[in-house]
Amino acid sequence: MNYISLSYWDLALAAVLILANGLISLWFRLGLEKSLLVNTARMLVQLSLIGFVLKFIFAQTSSLWTIGWALLMILVAGREVMARMTTKLKGWWGYGIGTTTMFFVSSFTTLLAVGVIIGPDPWYAPRYILPILGMVLGNTLSGISLGLETLIMTLKRERSSVEARIALGHKRFEAINEPLRRALKTGMMPIINAMAASGIVSLPGMMTGQIMAGADPVEATKYQILIMFLIAGATASGTLLAVVGSAYRLTDDRGRLRLDRLV
Repeated sequence: MNYISLSYWDLALAAVLILANGLISLWFRLGLEKSLLVNTARMLVQLSLIGFVLKFIFAQTSSLWTIGWALLMILVAGREVMARMTTKLKGWWGYGIGTTTMFFVSSFTTLLAVGVIIGPDPWYAPRYILPILGMVLGNTLSGISLGLETLIMTLKRERSSVEARIALGHKRFEAINEPLRRALKTGMMPIINAMAASGIVSLPGMMTGQIMAGADPVEATKYQILIMFLIAGATASGTLLAVVGSAYRLTDDRGRLRLDRLV
């Protein structure tokens, strides 16, 4: 099967569908036209540039280029976590909690996939590391941002009940047990729903891309299953670390609730 190349006119035709989003927003006065325009333009610029950047990095097959770009991806993902939150931790914690968590979680899962399971030669082949890292980061940052947002909003809403438990002698994590559980559940739910719908309701992006590029559907399915396992593990562990770390920051050694550490 030959790979079918898309022209810019093909992309322009598909872009007409974006107008439907704008028309719906205008018709129902949703006020999303500006966000739609800005984010569409941002997507076009980012994806267009990344195509040329990845082409250059793939041609180098250099560990330094691969690691450097991977670190940049992680740093930007951390910024994205912070940007998605309406209320965040003050100071370095606002950016550092998500970035540090994703660094360790995404690095471990990506190296596990490439260095142990897939085993390309060389192990740092950017054609494998960067796409896998990107898929892991994209889903992990969503889980982390949802978990942190839920934790903070729940603590603010249920502050009186949490402080009542603290006054009764509960330890810090005993007092905030319910907000903690709710945050973890919220952060993990998207990937659980995605796994439930994969295969019958939807064909995930990586599998679809491989099949359209001419890969054997069975092999494409194996890779997609691997990616789903990686994403699920990274999302769960990343959400756990970020939520527990934030919960620790929002309480002190005396068990008091410290919402003054929020912006």
